[in-house]
Amino acid sequence: MAFKTITAEEAAKLIKNDDVIGFSGFTAAGCPKVVTRALAARAEEEHAKGNPLKVGIYTGASTGDSIDGALARAHAVKFRSPYQSSKDMRTELNNHDAHYFDLHLSELAQYLRYGFLPRPNWAIIEAADITDDGKIILTSGVGITPTIARLADHIIIELNRYHPKETAGMHDIYEPADPPYRKEIPVYSPSDRTGKPYLQAEPSKIVGIVETNLPNEIGAFTPTDEVTETIGSNVADFLSSEIRAGRIPASFLPVQSGVGNVANAVLGAMGANPGIPPFDIYTEVIQDSVIKLMLEGNVKFASGCSLTLSTPVLESVYASLAELKPRLLLRPQEISNSPEVARRLGLISINTALEADIFGNINSTHVMGTKMMNGIGGSGDFCRNAFLSIFTTPSTAKEGKISAIVPMVSHLDHSEHSVKILITEQGIADLRGKAPAQRAKAIITNCVAPEYRTLLEDYLKLGQKGHTPQQISAALGFHDTFNKTGDMRNTNWSKY
Repeated sequence: MAFKTITAEEAAKLIKNDDVIGFSGFTAAGCPKVVTRALAARAEEEHAKGNPLKVGIYTGASTGDSIDGALARAHAVKFRSPYQSSKDMRTELNNHDAHYFDLHLSELAQYLRYGFLPRPNWAIIEAADITDDGKIILTSGVGITPTIARLADHIIIELNRYHPKETAGMHDIYEPADPPYRKEIPVYSPSDRTGKPYLQAEPSKIVGIVETNLPNEIGAFTPTDEVTETIGSNVADFLSSEIRAGRIPASFLPVQSGVGNVANAVLGAMGANPGIPPFDIYTEVIQDSVIKLMLEGNVKFASGCSLTLSTPVLESVYASLAELKPRLLLRPQEISNSPEVARRLGLISINTALEADIFGNINSTHVMGTKMMNGIGGSGDFCRNAFLSIFTTPSTAKEGKISAIVPMVSHLDHSEHSVKILITEQGIADLRGKAPAQRAKAIITNCVAPEYRTLLEDYLKLGQKGHTPQQISAALGFHDTFNKTGDMRNTNWSKY
């Protein structure tokens, strides 16, 4: 091999205070795992001596504990973008110990190229293989890797033997030109390839190879339950009815789905519904349910940014590469999440809301309007540009003490103009072609938990005359009541 082999500790010593690092991967798939732990240990040592050591972090999306968890616990993060799901990192962000700028995932790579954000000094990339001339076979996630590899001054490779070299051919590495030279992204169906099966890095930038043999840090997904299974059935029944009504082609359309137990339940229900034919996936995250549906014949092809699979499922994919590799494609996130491609393909977009209001606005990110949960992720990339945008959520949380449907969202991520369908375990609200008051009635009647319906009907009666009947003094009454009493059901509108 043409490149020097170094230890994780040697690699970490190269990184200086205030350096900016870009990481490969998307979710905990394809992320580096050892250099960051060595960097966290070094930061703790430097802090104990009274020396500063904090770095800026760009990732594809969330990461494994070896990046967000380890560096957050070491208080080694100066700023973070664009998405995270780590409890420790969340604490740092909400305490303002690290600055966080939430971004649509399709935008980060181009923001870096445009110079809108600090340029990365370092790219740390997990690879399954590398040639002497710098051709890199990535592992199970792509993210922003092409852009950080090109922009960074130096590159560290974590060569992870856990991921077989035979994944070569599963990736489609393409970086669009910047305006005014950008042309259309030539993806006209989910299986279209646009680039190369490898990432070409400048060999002179590669300062060392750190050898590893570690699985992705992805745990098992939360099992589905009665609520999530009912949500899944409601989504599948709705889509089947849209096919029967002729509003969705009988051959169906490609599907984008979020990640987590609700998304797994939705995809599972779609695969089991006899009214929905086998379909393609064009999404960010290919998760366990997609592989199951593929093996059952219900998913024909899956294009995404990562194989965010539990360890047993990923190992089963690696054991069946000859069968599955021709039906899987991993792309950079500005392609997997491209608004242009989403609109061209006519995606059916299905994402999860943290809360929704009675007029169809969605909060995806902030608990009670102030505490960052994870981030907007790719939901905005897809929902605004989808053929049909669906948001799902359980109607209540915290054993009924929180209603996921409120008079006014405490933080706005997706406006009523982007949201076409809202689905809970209670039912389906079709918001297409409805004025605000009509949307409110449809959501209250179909999506709200029974214990909150009268409260929201009474709120709507309070609404001032106008196109959107809000009572501004009471609009955050559910949140105010929860903060004071711990239960939104205690809301008394007469106090407002």
